[in-house]
Amino acid sequence: MNISTYTVKPKLPGPLKPLEEIARNLWLSWNYDAVQLFIRLDYDAWLESQQSPIRTLGMVSQERLAQAAKDDSYLAALKEVYERFQRYKKGDTWYRGSRKDVVAYFSMEYGMDVSLPIYSGGLGILSGDHMKTSSDMGLPLVGIGLLYRQGYFKQALNADGFQQETYPENDWYNMPVERKFGKDGNPIKISVDMAGRQAIAQIWEVKVGRSSLYLLDTNIEENAPDIRNVTAALYGGDKETRIQQEILLGIGGIRALRALGINPAATHMNEGHAAFLGLERVREIMTEKQFSFDEAREAVWPTNIFTTHTPVPAGNERFDIALMEKYFRQWPQILGISWKDFLGLGRVQANDDRETYCMTVLALKFAAYANGVAKLHGVVSREMWKGLWPGLPLEEVPIHHVTNGVHPRTWVSSGMVDLLDRYFGPHFEEEPTDLAIWDRMDRISDEELWRTHERRRERLVAFVRDRIREHHKRVGAVERRIREAEDALSPYALTLCFARRFATYKRGNLLLRDPERLLRLIKDNERPIQLIFAGKAHPHDMPGKDLIRDIIHFAEKYDVTSRIIFVENYDMTVARYLTSGGDVWLNTPRRPMEASGTSGMKAAMNGVLNCSILDGWWDEAYNAEVGWAIGQGEQYNDDQLQDDVESKALYDLLERDIIPLFYQRGRDGLPREWIKRMKTCMKEIGHSMSSHRMLMDYSNNFYFPALKNYRRIIKDDYAESKSLAAYFGKLRQSWDGIKIIRIDSNAKPVMQRGDALTVTARIELGPISPDELQVELYHGSVSNQSTEIKNARKTEMKAIGQEGSVHLFQVRIECADTGMQGHTIRILPKHAALVHPYRTGFIKWA
Repeated sequence: MNISTYTVKPKLPGPLKPLEEIARNLWLSWNYDAVQLFIRLDYDAWLESQQSPIRTLGMVSQERLAQAAKDDSYLAALKEVYERFQRYKKGDTWYRGSRKDVVAYFSMEYGMDVSLPIYSGGLGILSGDHMKTSSDMGLPLVGIGLLYRQGYFKQALNADGFQQETYPENDWYNMPVERKFGKDGNPIKISVDMAGRQAIAQIWEVKVGRSSLYLLDTNIEENAPDIRNVTAALYGGDKETRIQQEILLGIGGIRALRALGINPAATHMNEGHAAFLGLERVREIMTEKQFSFDEAREAVWPTNIFTTHTPVPAGNERFDIALMEKYFRQWPQILGISWKDFLGLGRVQANDDRETYCMTVLALKFAAYANGVAKLHGVVSREMWKGLWPGLPLEEVPIHHVTNGVHPRTWVSSGMVDLLDRYFGPHFEEEPTDLAIWDRMDRISDEELWRTHERRRERLVAFVRDRIREHHKRVGAVERRIREAEDALSPYALTLCFARRFATYKRGNLLLRDPERLLRLIKDNERPIQLIFAGKAHPHDMPGKDLIRDIIHFAEKYDVTSRIIFVENYDMTVARYLTSGGDVWLNTPRRPMEASGTSGMKAAMNGVLNCSILDGWWDEAYNAEVGWAIGQGEQYNDDQLQDDVESKALYDLLERDIIPLFYQRGRDGLPREWIKRMKTCMKEIGHSMSSHRMLMDYSNNFYFPALKNYRRIIKDDYAESKSLAAYFGKLRQSWDGIKIIRIDSNAKPVMQRGDALTVTARIELGPISPDELQVELYHGSVSNQSTEIKNARKTEMKAIGQEGSVHLFQVRIECADTGMQGHTIRILPKHAALVHPYRTGFIKWA
């Protein structure tokens, strides 16, 4: 069938023209007064459009648009919103430097608004908040991702509580994305090789306030059907689909930026999915400058940032060698290296032919800057990947941490934002990087804060009742069950929420472990509790699906379906209701398997108190004034024992602390002590877990140094990179010949605090000069049970002379600590261009 296509856009009266510009910028997703403009036009259309502003404009009748164009009240609201939008785009920002070179942020998914469903969960929500915060701060950052025809699945439970998935098609022409066209009027396209065939992708732009996100799409006529399906679904298909998507994201993403005229001076890989970008960036420089692989790699390494989100080895993306050979067999020739060396780039043990190809390893080897997403996750990541730096003490493994954060104006409810704006002042919106503004929580009266929170709980209950009704109608329930939705939940009862991906390690059923004890709490007429669950299991995760069904069966078995509710199809809309309307946010992962988690941060900024295992972000944020900890950070080898101990600890917290505190009311009906914790929680978490704090950390520690490295490297036409490659080539040939011959010191069996300790090392260097090595005295406390040095300090030793072929290095330190002390010598690379001296295979100990 020969079909001619064209695009039809809404016909807006002149006074309403600003609506289209607002609708096509996701700035509205964190500005509720902008959302209200579309709700006021036609509330039914807004709901039917699934909260899509662009689709709403297309569904509203011309008659209604004409009415709105003459409504002075509506036009005044539109004028106020549009003027604020323009002030936002043109206003001063935290970053005021050059925008010539940008940081390119790569992520497999982005969760910015329910109207753009190209996200599955936490990783995407974080990426969305990253983009919004970058816009607030005016950072020179662009996003790169893929445009999925189906996005992630929609969840529905059958009458038995079993999860079923549907994959609705996205209609891009009614969503906030726009194709990019070249000066010739044709769509801008790029191509990448996929196993000998060219995959062509067009580029779409999403405007996010001041920032832009670019998405690649292979669903075009030039491609074969299987290539068109590369961007069919987020996390869909098999391993081959995954490698195709990651080739398109990493390699295609760099090419897309070039096609758009954007220079990715630094790149940030949000998880390992985009790690192939390192290969493409190296190829570019090799082609342009006629460099060797080593020279080009040294130019790329100082400008790459990698964030790992996975706390368990099995969660890291790996590809079989046969699949790598199918898609990358030509790359060694392009890069001028052997096939074995190419495979070694993705292996912990480069020469182990049994090891598969790991995207996390590839990313770590190509990035000078690497981080986990919470303080504890940084520790876990260093332990997991220490094999890449054999001989390096665990605390020095170059994987740092930047704790995740959330975008306050996206996740704090509109009612609460109004309250905060009144008491915090315009500074709260105009200078979001001034985190001290949260100290003004004490200005808010207990009465106003509690009434605002109670209204959110009431709205949550109403929302859940609507969802229950819809579910019962869909599964064909009898009329009695449908009417029961009217009595589901109480707007006055203590409400506990558990909402996240349903994976077994998150233990969504931990609170159900002792039915008798739980039922006693639920059925208490004077101090009742109620539970709301939400979350999706991966389509192939049967144990996760069983967890959901267990919750449904539990509620039905014990006749508490009005007090234990599972809300279907967890998405950003559901999340907003739960994180603002609950009273307690539950999180029960097996420590340390939660990398960070951010849902609890969203809840906390709304005054919802956390009750959680000390894992992820809560491990560093918890104190007794902001919530409750289940346990004390213990880790178990026996899962059953852990579940028994921690479920009992959770029941104890509820019975002895949480429930009594919530229902402890004064004569005015206010739970003053609970409200006090709410205020402290909002103050501390708003200050420490804002995404603006997160982006300031990324900017100061990674982005700005990486951009500075780039400008320094290109200033002398990459001479520094060539010098560094030559240095490591020389060092590689000479490394085995470097020997620590002898260590002498003036140490006595017993030294006094304040005594001077002089240590001299005799080292054979071969052709390496003394100023090309970092020789360090490694010293600190030594326990009776171990010869390992604890809380070690490193002091650089200076070259003081030469005896034949042996060089002398010496240092003098003061004996500052008492107890058993020890020292040794180590040697590391030293070059002015090194971001850090920790390179695989280059550390030598005495």
